[in-house]
Amino acid sequence: MTLRWRLTLFYTALLAVLLTVVGFAALFLMRTSLVGNLDRELQRTYRSFTDTVSQLQLGVPGEGPEQDVAGSLSPLRYFFPNDAIQIEELAFYDAQSLRSALNQARSPGARRQLLDYVRRLAEATRRPPIGLDRTAPLELRDAELTRLIESPDAQIVVERDIKEAYSGRVTPYRFLITLAPVQLKPSGLGGPQETLAITYVGRPLTALHDTLAQLRRVILLLFVVGLITAGAGAYLLAGRALHPLRQVQRAAERIGGQNLGERVPEPGTGDEVEALAGALNAMLGRLEASFEAQRRFTSDASHELRTPVTAISGHASYLLRRTEPTPQQRESLGIIRSESERLTNLIASLLQLARSDSGALTLTRQPILSGPFLAEVTRELAPLAQAQGTALTAGGQDVVFEGDPDRLKQVLINLVGNALKAGARHIALTSSLQEDGREVRLSVGDDGPGIAPEHLARLFDRFYRVEDSRSRDQGGAGLGLSIARGIVDAHGGRIWLESEVGKGTTAHVQLPVGNLPELDDDVP
Repeated sequence: MTLRWRLTLFYTALLAVLLTVVGFAALFLMRTSLVGNLDRELQRTYRSFTDTVSQLQLGVPGEGPEQDVAGSLSPLRYFFPNDAIQIEELAFYDAQSLRSALNQARSPGARRQLLDYVRRLAEATRRPPIGLDRTAPLELRDAELTRLIESPDAQIVVERDIKEAYSGRVTPYRFLITLAPVQLKPSGLGGPQETLAITYVGRPLTALHDTLAQLRRVILLLFVVGLITAGAGAYLLAGRALHPLRQVQRAAERIGGQNLGERVPEPGTGDEVEALAGALNAMLGRLEASFEAQRRFTSDASHELRTPVTAISGHASYLLRRTEPTPQQRESLGIIRSESERLTNLIASLLQLARSDSGALTLTRQPILSGPFLAEVTRELAPLAQAQGTALTAGGQDVVFEGDPDRLKQVLINLVGNALKAGARHIALTSSLQEDGREVRLSVGDDGPGIAPEHLARLFDRFYRVEDSRSRDQGGAGLGLSIARGIVDAHGGRIWLESEVGKGTTAHVQLPVGNLPELDDDVP
Protein backbone atom coordinates (compact mmCIF):
# COMPACT_ATOMS: atom_id res chain seq x y z
CA MET A 1 0.00 0.00 0.00
CA THR A 2 1.41 3.40 -0.98
CA LEU A 3 2.06 6.20 1.49
CA ARG A 4 -0.71 8.25 -0.12
CA TRP A 5 -3.30 5.56 0.59
CA ARG A 6 -1.97 5.02 4.11
CA LEU A 7 -2.31 8.73 4.85
CA THR A 8 -5.80 8.75 3.32
CA LEU A 9 -6.91 5.78 5.41
CA PHE A 10 -5.36 7.25 8.56
CA TYR A 11 -7.08 10.62 8.25
CA THR A 12 -10.36 8.99 7.18
CA ALA A 13 -10.24 6.65 10.18
CA LEU A 14 -9.41 9.57 12.46
CA LEU A 15 -12.34 11.55 11.09
CA ALA A 16 -14.58 8.48 11.45
CA VAL A 17 -13.69 8.29 15.13
CA LEU A 18 -14.32 12.01 15.59
CA LEU A 19 -17.65 11.83 13.75
CA THR A 20 -18.66 8.80 15.82
CA VAL A 21 -17.84 10.61 19.06
CA VAL A 22 -19.65 13.75 17.90
CA GLY A 23 -22.64 11.67 16.77
CA PHE A 24 -22.96 9.85 20.07
CA ALA A 25 -22.47 13.11 21.97
CA ALA A 26 -25.17 14.79 19.87
CA LEU A 27 -27.57 11.89 20.47
CA PHE A 28 -26.83 11.89 24.18
CA LEU A 29 -27.29 15.64 24.51
CA MET A 30 -30.48 15.58 22.42
CA ARG A 31 -31.97 12.74 24.47
CA THR A 32 -30.97 14.45 27.70
CA SER A 33 -32.60 17.67 26.52
CA LEU A 34 -35.77 15.95 25.35
CA VAL A 35 -36.06 13.88 28.54
CA GLY A 36 -35.44 16.99 30.62
CA ASN A 37 -38.20 18.85 28.79
CA LEU A 38 -40.53 15.87 29.23
CA ASP A 39 -39.79 15.70 32.97
CA ARG A 40 -40.54 19.41 33.33
CA GLU A 41 -43.82 18.87 31.49
CA LEU A 42 -44.65 16.01 33.85
CA GLN A 43 -43.93 18.23 36.85
CA ARG A 44 -46.24 20.94 35.49
CA THR A 45 -48.92 18.33 34.74
CA TYR A 46 -48.67 16.95 38.29
CA ARG A 47 -49.07 20.39 39.85
CA SER A 48 -51.98 21.19 37.56
CA PHE A 49 -53.59 17.83 38.34
CA THR A 50 -53.36 18.26 42.11
CA ASP A 51 -54.81 21.76 41.82
CA THR A 52 -57.65 20.56 39.60
CA VAL A 53 -58.59 17.41 41.51
CA SER A 54 -59.01 19.35 44.74
CA GLN A 55 -61.73 21.46 43.10
CA LEU A 56 -63.78 18.52 41.80
CA GLN A 57 -66.17 16.26 43.69
CA LEU A 58 -64.76 12.88 42.68
CA GLY A 59 -66.41 10.96 45.45
CA VAL A 60 -65.10 7.85 47.02
CA PRO A 61 -64.54 4.51 45.24
CA GLY A 62 -67.37 2.13 46.05
CA GLU A 63 -69.90 4.89 46.75
CA GLY A 64 -72.55 5.82 44.23
CA PRO A 65 -74.89 3.83 42.03
CA GLU A 66 -72.05 2.35 39.89
CA GLN A 67 -68.78 1.45 41.49
CA ASP A 68 -66.86 1.72 38.18
CA VAL A 69 -67.90 5.33 37.75
CA ALA A 70 -67.78 6.55 41.34
CA GLY A 71 -64.47 8.20 42.20
CA SER A 72 -63.27 7.87 38.61
CA LEU A 73 -60.78 10.34 37.13
CA SER A 74 -62.76 10.43 33.89
CA PRO A 75 -63.94 14.05 34.41
CA LEU A 76 -60.29 15.08 34.23
CA ARG A 77 -59.78 13.64 30.77
CA TYR A 78 -60.81 16.93 29.20
CA PHE A 79 -58.12 18.78 31.13
CA PHE A 80 -55.37 16.22 30.46
CA PRO A 81 -56.06 14.70 27.02
CA ASN A 82 -52.45 13.63 26.31
CA ASP A 83 -51.56 12.25 29.72
CA ALA A 84 -51.93 8.97 31.55
CA ILE A 85 -52.89 9.51 35.21
CA GLN A 86 -53.42 7.04 38.00
CA ILE A 87 -53.83 7.70 41.73
CA GLU A 88 -53.86 5.40 44.76
CA GLU A 89 -54.69 6.44 48.31
CA LEU A 90 -52.69 5.25 51.30
CA ALA A 91 -55.11 5.81 54.18
CA PHE A 92 -53.85 5.69 57.76
CA TYR A 93 -50.40 6.81 56.63
CA ASP A 94 -48.46 9.96 56.07
CA ALA A 95 -45.12 10.18 54.27
CA GLN A 96 -43.03 10.46 57.43
CA SER A 97 -44.70 7.54 59.24
CA LEU A 98 -44.47 5.34 56.15
CA ARG A 99 -40.75 6.12 55.80
CA SER A 100 -40.21 5.39 59.49
CA ALA A 101 -42.08 2.10 59.24
CA LEU A 102 -39.88 1.07 56.30
CA ASN A 103 -36.72 2.00 58.17
CA GLN A 104 -37.86 0.00 61.21
CA ALA A 105 -38.42 -3.10 59.08
CA ARG A 106 -34.87 -4.42 59.44
CA SER A 107 -35.23 -7.92 58.06
CA PRO A 108 -36.08 -8.66 54.42
CA GLY A 109 -39.19 -10.53 55.52
CA ALA A 110 -40.51 -7.60 57.56
CA ARG A 111 -39.79 -5.18 54.75
CA ARG A 112 -41.48 -7.44 52.20
CA GLN A 113 -44.54 -7.73 54.52
CA LEU A 114 -44.79 -3.93 54.79
CA LEU A 115 -44.48 -3.45 51.02
CA ASP A 116 -47.20 -6.06 50.41
CA TYR A 117 -49.50 -4.27 52.83
CA VAL A 118 -48.89 -0.92 51.12
CA ARG A 119 -49.48 -2.49 47.73
CA ARG A 120 -52.80 -4.10 48.88
CA LEU A 121 -53.89 -0.80 50.35
CA ALA A 122 -53.05 0.99 47.08
CA GLU A 123 -54.93 -1.58 45.02
CA ALA A 124 -58.00 -1.20 47.23
CA THR A 125 -58.07 2.58 46.83
CA ARG A 126 -56.95 2.79 43.19
CA ARG A 127 -59.33 4.97 41.22
CA PRO A 128 -60.13 4.18 37.58
CA PRO A 129 -57.29 5.88 35.68
CA ILE A 130 -57.36 8.03 32.59
CA GLY A 131 -55.33 7.09 29.52
CA LEU A 132 -54.64 3.59 30.87
CA ASP A 133 -56.44 0.31 30.42
CA ARG A 134 -58.32 -0.41 33.66
CA THR A 135 -57.51 -4.09 33.37
CA ALA A 136 -53.75 -3.40 33.22
CA PRO A 137 -52.98 -0.62 35.70
CA LEU A 138 -49.44 0.49 36.44
CA GLU A 139 -47.95 -1.26 39.46
CA LEU A 140 -44.65 -0.54 41.14
CA ARG A 141 -42.06 -3.21 41.75
CA ASP A 142 -40.64 -3.66 45.23
CA ALA A 143 -37.43 -1.81 44.38
CA GLU A 144 -39.35 1.09 42.82
CA LEU A 145 -41.78 1.32 45.74
CA THR A 146 -38.87 1.28 48.21
CA ARG A 147 -37.05 3.96 46.26
CA LEU A 148 -40.20 6.11 46.18
CA ILE A 149 -40.69 5.87 49.95
CA GLU A 150 -37.01 6.61 50.68
CA SER A 151 -36.70 9.41 48.12
CA PRO A 152 -35.97 12.79 49.79
CA ASP A 153 -38.35 14.64 47.45
CA ALA A 154 -40.82 11.71 47.40
CA GLN A 155 -40.61 11.46 43.60
CA ILE A 156 -39.18 8.95 41.17
CA VAL A 157 -39.27 8.57 37.38
CA VAL A 158 -39.83 5.23 35.67
CA GLU A 159 -40.26 4.14 32.08
CA ARG A 160 -42.71 1.35 31.36
CA ASP A 161 -44.53 -0.18 28.42
CA ILE A 162 -48.27 0.17 29.14
CA LYS A 163 -51.50 -0.75 27.45
CA GLU A 164 -53.44 2.34 26.34
CA ALA A 165 -57.10 2.73 27.34
CA TYR A 166 -58.86 2.92 23.99
CA SER A 167 -56.49 1.67 21.29
CA GLY A 168 -55.16 -1.25 23.29
CA ARG A 169 -51.64 -0.62 21.93
CA VAL A 170 -48.65 -1.24 24.14
CA THR A 171 -46.72 2.04 24.17
CA PRO A 172 -43.59 3.13 26.06
CA TYR A 173 -44.39 5.80 28.67
CA ARG A 174 -42.35 7.87 31.08
CA PHE A 175 -44.04 8.35 34.45
CA LEU A 176 -43.45 10.81 37.26
CA ILE A 177 -44.53 9.03 40.45
CA THR A 178 -45.12 11.17 43.52
CA LEU A 179 -45.85 10.17 47.13
CA ALA A 180 -47.57 13.23 48.61
CA PRO A 181 -50.89 14.31 50.18
CA VAL A 182 -53.68 15.06 47.72
CA GLN A 183 -57.16 16.50 48.45
CA LEU A 184 -59.48 13.94 46.90
CA LYS A 185 -62.54 14.44 49.09
CA PRO A 186 -64.69 17.51 49.60
CA SER A 187 -63.78 19.84 52.45
CA GLY A 188 -65.52 19.04 55.72
CA LEU A 189 -66.18 21.00 58.84
CA GLY A 190 -62.54 20.81 59.77
CA GLY A 191 -61.32 22.21 56.45
CA PRO A 192 -59.65 20.49 53.50
CA GLN A 193 -59.10 16.76 53.91
CA GLU A 194 -55.84 15.62 52.32
CA THR A 195 -54.89 11.99 51.98
CA LEU A 196 -51.45 10.50 51.31
CA ALA A 197 -51.55 9.15 47.75
CA ILE A 198 -49.31 7.73 45.07
CA THR A 199 -49.90 9.78 41.94
CA TYR A 200 -48.77 8.55 38.53
CA VAL A 201 -48.48 11.13 35.73
CA GLY A 202 -47.15 9.84 32.43
CA ARG A 203 -46.52 10.89 28.85
CA PRO A 204 -45.83 8.60 25.85
CA LEU A 205 -42.23 8.34 24.64
CA THR A 206 -43.24 7.75 21.03
CA ALA A 207 -42.55 11.30 19.89
CA LEU A 208 -39.20 11.34 21.73
CA HIS A 209 -38.18 8.03 20.17
CA ASP A 210 -39.26 9.22 16.71
CA THR A 211 -37.23 12.39 17.11
CA LEU A 212 -34.15 10.44 18.20
CA ALA A 213 -34.63 7.97 15.34
CA GLN A 214 -34.75 10.84 12.83
CA LEU A 215 -31.68 12.37 14.44
CA ARG A 216 -29.85 9.03 14.18
CA ARG A 217 -30.72 8.81 10.49
CA VAL A 218 -29.51 12.36 9.88
CA ILE A 219 -26.29 11.71 11.81
CA LEU A 220 -25.73 8.46 9.91
CA LEU A 221 -26.26 10.25 6.60
CA LEU A 222 -23.88 13.02 7.63
CA PHE A 223 -21.41 10.36 8.80
CA VAL A 224 -21.42 8.59 5.44
CA VAL A 225 -21.27 11.82 3.42
CA GLY A 226 -18.59 13.17 5.74
CA LEU A 227 -16.48 10.03 5.38
CA ILE A 228 -16.74 10.04 1.59
CA THR A 229 -15.94 13.74 1.41
CA ALA A 230 -13.15 13.43 3.94
CA GLY A 231 -11.69 10.41 2.16
CA ALA A 232 -11.68 12.20 -1.19
CA GLY A 233 -10.30 15.36 0.40
CA ALA A 234 -7.62 13.43 2.29
CA TYR A 235 -6.64 11.62 -0.91
CA LEU A 236 -6.29 14.90 -2.83
CA LEU A 237 -4.48 16.67 0.01
CA ALA A 238 -2.15 13.71 0.51
CA GLY A 239 -1.41 13.78 -3.22
CA ARG A 240 -0.61 17.50 -3.09
CA ALA A 241 1.52 17.02 0.02
CA LEU A 242 3.42 14.08 -1.52
CA HIS A 243 3.82 15.65 -4.98
CA PRO A 244 7.22 17.24 -4.15
CA LEU A 245 8.34 13.91 -2.70
CA ARG A 246 7.32 12.10 -5.90
CA GLN A 247 9.27 14.65 -7.95
CA VAL A 248 12.34 13.96 -5.83
CA GLN A 249 11.76 10.20 -6.22
CA ARG A 250 11.46 10.36 -10.02
CA ALA A 251 14.56 12.53 -10.31
CA ALA A 252 16.52 10.21 -8.01
CA GLU A 253 15.48 7.17 -10.08
CA ARG A 254 16.84 8.80 -13.25
CA ILE A 255 20.27 9.44 -11.74
CA GLY A 256 22.85 6.70 -12.23
CA GLY A 257 26.58 6.25 -12.51
CA GLN A 258 26.64 7.95 -15.92
CA ASN A 259 24.70 11.10 -14.96
CA LEU A 260 25.77 11.83 -11.40
CA GLY A 261 25.99 15.49 -12.36
CA GLU A 262 22.20 15.78 -12.27
CA ARG A 263 20.42 16.85 -9.09
CA VAL A 264 16.97 16.30 -7.64
CA PRO A 265 14.66 19.34 -7.51
CA GLU A 266 14.47 21.12 -4.17
CA PRO A 267 10.87 22.29 -3.64
CA GLY A 268 10.58 25.58 -1.79
CA THR A 269 8.17 24.13 0.77
CA GLY A 270 10.33 24.84 3.79
CA ASP A 271 9.59 21.41 5.26
CA GLU A 272 11.22 17.99 5.62
CA VAL A 273 10.86 17.27 1.87
CA GLU A 274 13.05 20.27 1.00
CA ALA A 275 15.56 19.18 3.65
CA LEU A 276 15.56 15.63 2.21
CA ALA A 277 16.12 16.92 -1.33
CA GLY A 278 19.02 19.05 -0.09
CA ALA A 279 20.56 16.06 1.71
CA LEU A 280 20.19 13.91 -1.42
CA ASN A 281 21.87 16.57 -3.58
CA ALA A 282 24.71 16.87 -1.09
CA MET A 283 25.12 13.07 -1.12
CA LEU A 284 25.05 13.04 -4.94
CA GLY A 285 27.75 15.69 -4.96
CA ARG A 286 29.97 13.58 -2.72
CA LEU A 287 29.29 10.48 -4.82
CA GLU A 288 30.04 12.37 -8.02
CA ALA A 289 33.35 13.57 -6.64
CA SER A 290 34.24 10.04 -5.49
CA PHE A 291 33.24 8.43 -8.78
CA GLU A 292 35.05 11.08 -10.77
CA ALA A 293 38.21 10.54 -8.74
CA GLN A 294 37.89 6.78 -9.31
CA ARG A 295 37.36 7.23 -13.06
CA ARG A 296 40.30 9.63 -13.34
CA PHE A 297 42.51 7.21 -11.48
CA THR A 298 41.45 4.28 -13.68
CA SER A 299 41.90 6.27 -16.87
CA ASP A 300 45.19 7.86 -15.82
CA ALA A 301 46.59 4.59 -14.51
CA SER A 302 45.59 2.77 -17.69
CA HIS A 303 47.23 5.42 -19.86
CA GLU A 304 50.39 5.36 -17.75
CA LEU A 305 50.54 1.56 -17.79
CA ARG A 306 49.97 1.22 -21.53
CA THR A 307 53.41 2.56 -22.55
CA PRO A 308 55.59 0.40 -20.26
CA VAL A 309 53.52 -2.71 -20.95
CA THR A 310 53.83 -2.13 -24.70
CA ALA A 311 57.58 -1.65 -24.25
CA ILE A 312 57.86 -4.89 -22.28
CA SER A 313 55.95 -6.82 -24.93
CA GLY A 314 57.98 -5.24 -27.72
CA HIS A 315 61.35 -6.04 -26.10
CA ALA A 316 60.25 -9.61 -25.42
CA SER A 317 59.24 -10.03 -29.07
CA TYR A 318 62.51 -8.44 -30.20
CA LEU A 319 64.58 -10.83 -28.09
CA LEU A 320 62.65 -13.81 -29.44
CA ARG A 321 63.20 -12.70 -33.05
CA ARG A 322 66.71 -11.27 -32.98
CA THR A 323 68.57 -13.42 -30.47
CA GLU A 324 69.21 -17.07 -29.84
CA PRO A 325 67.96 -17.59 -26.29
CA THR A 326 68.22 -20.90 -24.53
CA PRO A 327 65.07 -23.01 -24.24
CA GLN A 328 64.52 -21.82 -20.67
CA GLN A 329 65.00 -18.20 -21.73
CA ARG A 330 62.66 -18.62 -24.72
CA GLU A 331 59.99 -20.04 -22.39
CA SER A 332 60.37 -17.11 -20.00
CA LEU A 333 60.27 -14.59 -22.83
CA GLY A 334 57.10 -16.24 -24.20
CA ILE A 335 55.45 -15.99 -20.79
CA ILE A 336 56.48 -12.33 -20.55
CA ARG A 337 55.05 -11.57 -24.00
CA SER A 338 51.74 -13.44 -23.39
CA GLU A 339 51.25 -11.82 -19.98
CA SER A 340 52.06 -8.43 -21.49
CA GLU A 341 49.42 -8.98 -24.16
CA ARG A 342 46.91 -10.02 -21.48
CA LEU A 343 47.78 -6.92 -19.47
CA THR A 344 47.37 -4.79 -22.61
CA ASN A 345 43.89 -6.21 -23.12
CA LEU A 346 43.08 -5.55 -19.47
CA ILE A 347 44.23 -1.93 -19.79
CA ALA A 348 42.09 -1.49 -22.91
CA SER A 349 39.10 -2.87 -21.06
CA LEU A 350 39.69 -0.56 -18.12
CA LEU A 351 39.91 2.43 -20.45
CA GLN A 352 36.65 1.44 -22.12
CA LEU A 353 34.94 1.05 -18.71
CA ALA A 354 36.24 4.45 -17.64
CA ARG A 355 34.82 6.05 -20.80
CA SER A 356 31.51 4.21 -20.24
CA ASP A 357 31.29 5.36 -16.62
CA SER A 358 31.99 8.97 -17.55
CA GLY A 359 29.37 8.94 -20.32
CA ALA A 360 32.03 9.43 -22.98
CA LEU A 361 31.15 6.18 -24.75
CA THR A 362 30.07 7.38 -28.20
CA LEU A 363 27.59 5.39 -30.27
CA THR A 364 27.17 5.49 -34.03
CA ARG A 365 23.53 4.54 -34.38
CA GLN A 366 22.20 3.17 -37.64
CA PRO A 367 19.48 0.72 -38.75
CA ILE A 368 20.40 -2.92 -38.16
CA LEU A 369 18.66 -6.01 -39.56
CA SER A 370 18.98 -8.65 -36.88
CA GLY A 371 19.20 -11.69 -39.21
CA PRO A 372 22.23 -10.61 -41.27
CA PHE A 373 23.77 -9.04 -38.17
CA LEU A 374 23.72 -12.32 -36.21
CA ALA A 375 24.90 -14.22 -39.29
CA GLU A 376 27.91 -11.91 -39.57
CA VAL A 377 28.80 -12.49 -35.91
CA THR A 378 28.52 -16.24 -36.52
CA ARG A 379 30.85 -16.09 -39.54
CA GLU A 380 33.50 -14.17 -37.60
CA LEU A 381 33.45 -16.63 -34.71
CA ALA A 382 33.06 -19.78 -36.82
CA PRO A 383 36.80 -20.61 -36.96
CA LEU A 384 37.13 -20.31 -33.19
CA ALA A 385 34.04 -22.46 -32.65
CA GLN A 386 35.21 -25.10 -35.15
CA ALA A 387 38.61 -25.31 -33.50
CA GLN A 388 36.81 -26.22 -30.28
CA GLY A 389 34.32 -28.55 -31.99
CA THR A 390 31.32 -26.32 -31.21
CA ALA A 391 28.33 -25.82 -33.53
CA LEU A 392 27.47 -22.12 -33.89
CA THR A 393 24.11 -21.19 -35.49
CA ALA A 394 22.01 -18.05 -36.01
CA GLY A 395 18.26 -17.72 -36.52
CA GLY A 396 15.03 -16.17 -35.29
CA GLN A 397 12.94 -13.27 -36.56
CA ASP A 398 14.37 -10.60 -38.83
CA VAL A 399 13.88 -7.39 -36.86
CA VAL A 400 14.97 -3.92 -37.89
CA PHE A 401 16.24 -1.85 -34.98
CA GLU A 402 18.54 1.07 -34.31
CA GLY A 403 21.96 0.67 -32.68
CA ASP A 404 25.72 0.79 -33.01
CA PRO A 405 26.64 -2.42 -34.89
CA ASP A 406 30.29 -2.40 -33.82
CA ARG A 407 29.48 -2.00 -30.11
CA LEU A 408 26.68 -4.58 -30.21
CA LYS A 409 28.94 -6.99 -32.10
CA GLN A 410 31.44 -6.59 -29.25
CA VAL A 411 28.68 -7.57 -26.79
CA LEU A 412 27.67 -10.68 -28.71
CA ILE A 413 31.27 -11.76 -29.27
CA ASN A 414 31.85 -11.46 -25.55
CA LEU A 415 28.77 -13.60 -24.79
CA VAL A 416 29.71 -16.25 -27.35
CA GLY A 417 33.28 -16.24 -26.06
CA ASN A 418 32.04 -16.91 -22.53
CA ALA A 419 29.97 -19.85 -23.83
CA LEU A 420 33.02 -21.26 -25.64
CA LYS A 421 35.15 -20.90 -22.51
CA ALA A 422 32.48 -22.79 -20.55
CA GLY A 423 32.84 -25.75 -22.95
CA ALA A 424 29.49 -25.53 -24.77
CA ARG A 425 29.05 -27.88 -27.73
CA HIS A 426 26.22 -25.96 -29.35
CA ILE A 427 25.60 -22.20 -29.33
CA ALA A 428 22.56 -20.55 -30.92
CA LEU A 429 22.12 -16.84 -31.65
CA THR A 430 18.45 -15.78 -32.04
CA SER A 431 16.42 -12.57 -32.31
CA SER A 432 12.75 -11.86 -31.59
CA LEU A 433 10.32 -8.98 -31.17
CA GLN A 434 9.16 -8.11 -27.64
CA GLU A 435 6.78 -5.66 -25.93
CA ASP A 436 4.33 -5.47 -28.86
CA GLY A 437 7.09 -4.70 -31.34
CA ARG A 438 8.67 -1.88 -29.33
CA GLU A 439 11.81 -3.86 -28.39
CA VAL A 440 14.09 -6.48 -29.91
CA ARG A 441 15.70 -9.32 -27.94
CA LEU A 442 19.05 -10.82 -29.02
CA SER A 443 19.74 -14.10 -27.24
CA VAL A 444 22.81 -16.33 -26.99
CA GLY A 445 21.96 -19.81 -25.74
CA ASP A 446 24.35 -22.67 -25.08
CA ASP A 447 24.28 -26.22 -23.73
CA GLY A 448 27.23 -25.73 -21.40
CA PRO A 449 27.45 -26.81 -17.75
CA GLY A 450 25.32 -23.88 -16.57
CA ILE A 451 25.87 -21.43 -13.73
CA ALA A 452 24.85 -21.91 -10.10
CA PRO A 453 22.15 -19.48 -8.88
CA GLU A 454 24.44 -17.90 -6.29
CA HIS A 455 26.73 -16.64 -9.07
CA LEU A 456 24.10 -15.16 -11.40
CA ALA A 457 23.56 -11.98 -9.34
CA ARG A 458 27.28 -11.12 -9.38
CA LEU A 459 28.33 -12.02 -12.91
CA PHE A 460 28.18 -8.40 -14.07
CA ASP A 461 30.43 -7.22 -11.22
CA ARG A 462 33.88 -6.18 -12.34
CA PHE A 463 36.66 -8.75 -11.95
CA TYR A 464 34.19 -11.42 -10.82
CA ARG A 465 34.79 -14.92 -12.20
CA VAL A 466 32.78 -18.06 -11.54
CA GLU A 467 35.88 -20.27 -11.78
CA ASP A 468 38.80 -17.98 -11.03
CA SER A 469 41.68 -20.27 -11.99
CA ARG A 470 40.18 -21.49 -15.30
CA SER A 471 39.18 -17.95 -16.37
CA ARG A 472 42.62 -16.64 -15.62
CA ASP A 473 44.26 -19.43 -17.60
CA GLN A 474 42.04 -18.59 -20.58
CA GLY A 475 42.92 -14.92 -20.41
CA GLY A 476 39.74 -13.69 -18.77
CA ALA A 477 39.87 -10.73 -16.40
CA GLY A 478 36.23 -10.68 -15.34
CA LEU A 479 35.49 -7.42 -17.19
CA GLY A 480 33.73 -8.71 -20.32
CA LEU A 481 30.19 -8.75 -18.93
CA SER A 482 30.73 -5.37 -17.24
CA ILE A 483 31.77 -3.87 -20.58
CA ALA A 484 28.79 -5.53 -22.27
CA ARG A 485 26.39 -4.08 -19.71
CA GLY A 486 27.89 -0.62 -20.20
CA ILE A 487 27.31 -0.83 -23.96
CA VAL A 488 23.76 -2.10 -23.52
CA ASP A 489 23.01 0.62 -20.97
CA ALA A 490 24.28 3.22 -23.42
CA HIS A 491 21.71 1.86 -25.92
CA GLY A 492 18.94 2.23 -23.33
CA GLY A 493 18.48 -1.54 -23.03
CA ARG A 494 19.10 -4.25 -20.47
CA ILE A 495 21.08 -7.48 -20.29
CA TRP A 496 20.57 -10.52 -18.08
CA LEU A 497 21.39 -14.22 -17.84
CA GLU A 498 19.19 -17.27 -17.35
CA SER A 499 20.92 -20.49 -16.42
CA GLU A 500 20.31 -23.95 -14.97
CA VAL A 501 23.11 -26.19 -13.80
CA GLY A 502 23.57 -29.11 -16.18
CA LYS A 503 21.30 -27.66 -18.90
CA GLY A 504 23.05 -24.55 -20.15
CA THR A 505 22.89 -20.77 -20.09
CA THR A 506 21.03 -18.17 -22.14
CA ALA A 507 22.10 -14.51 -22.23
CA HIS A 508 19.47 -11.97 -23.31
CA VAL A 509 20.09 -8.47 -24.65
CA GLN A 510 16.87 -6.47 -25.00
CA LEU A 511 17.04 -3.13 -26.81
CA PRO A 512 14.49 -0.53 -27.91
CA VAL A 513 13.73 -0.73 -31.62
CA GLY A 514 14.00 3.06 -31.95
CA ASN A 515 12.28 5.49 -34.29
CA LEU A 516 12.79 3.92 -37.67
CA PRO A 517 10.83 4.48 -40.89
CA GLU A 518 8.71 1.55 -41.98
CA LEU A 519 10.33 -0.58 -44.64
CA ASP A 520 8.49 -1.74 -47.73
CA ASP A 521 7.77 -5.43 -47.99
CA ASP A 522 9.92 -5.71 -51.14
CA VAL A 523 13.06 -4.43 -49.42
CA PRO A 524 15.57 -7.33 -49.31
